[in-house]
Amino acid sequence: MRTPLLLMATVLLTAVACANSQESTEAPHEHADAQGDEAPAAEGQGHGHGQGGQEASVNEHGYKGHHRFDDPEKWTAHFESEERTAWQKPDEVVASLGLAADARVADLGAGTGYFSVRFAAAAPQGQVFAVDIEPAMVEWLGKRAERDGLSNLVAIQGEANAPALPEAVDVAFMCNVFHHLGDPKAYFEAVAGKLAPEGKVVIVDFRADNPEDAPGPPAKMRMTAEQITEIMTDAGYTLVSEDDELLEYQYMLTFTRG
Repeated sequence: MRTPLLLMATVLLTAVACANSQESTEAPHEHADAQGDEAPAAEGQGHGHGQGGQEASVNEHGYKGHHRFDDPEKWTAHFESEERTAWQKPDEVVASLGLAADARVADLGAGTGYFSVRFAAAAPQGQVFAVDIEPAMVEWLGKRAERDGLSNLVAIQGEANAPALPEAVDVAFMCNVFHHLGDPKAYFEAVAGKLAPEGKVVIVDFRADNPEDAPGPPAKMRMTAEQITEIMTDAGYTLVSEDDELLEYQYMLTFTRG
C-alpha cells in the first residue's frame, strides 16, 4: 500500500508545483519590469522590478510576463515616482534623441505614459503613438492625453509580437521592456515595417552587471548590450550608437534598418 500512496503524493506535489509555476509567469504588462510590478513587487521586484521601476506592459501573449498591469493608478505611483525619475532621467533621455518638432514617435510599452507625455511635449507638431498591450493601460493613456490636452498623443492597443502602429514613425522607443519580449526578433521585424526610411530604434535597458540592489529586474532577466545587439542584427538592424554614460543603471542603444 505504501507504493500507491507515495505515487499519489508525488502526483499531487507535481500538480501543485506546475500550478504555482503558471501563476508566477502570468504575464506582465508591456513593461513589466521596466517599471516593475513593484508596488508591490515585481519583475524582479515589480512591474518594474522593484526599485522605482520602469515600465513594461507585457501580458500573456508571448511576453516573459511577470506582473499584471490592470491597475493604472497603482502603477502610475510606481512608474512615475521621484525615486525613479532621479535615475531614469527621462528629460535627459528625450533631449538626447534630438526630436524634430514634427517627429513621429512610437513609445513601445508605454505603460502609464511616463515617456509618452514627454515625447508629446518635445514634438508638438508631430505625433506620438503610446503602445501597450494591457487594455487598462491603453484606456488610461487615452484619458491622460485628453486630460493633459495632448492632442498629438494617441494610445494604441498593441500586440505581443507587433506594435500595431497606424503609420510609419521616425523613432521607435522602448525603455525597460526588451527583456520582457517573448520573441524580440519577430517583434522588431514587425517594427521595421513601420519605420520611416531614415527612422531609428532606440532601446534602453538595464545593464547585466548592475548590483543586486539596483533598480530593475532580477539578474537572470537582465541582458547585455551585446545580446540585444545580436538579436537586433538578426532582425535586420545596424547598431549606430551605444551610450552607457548618460544613465547610471542602463545603456541606450540606437539602431537603423539594414
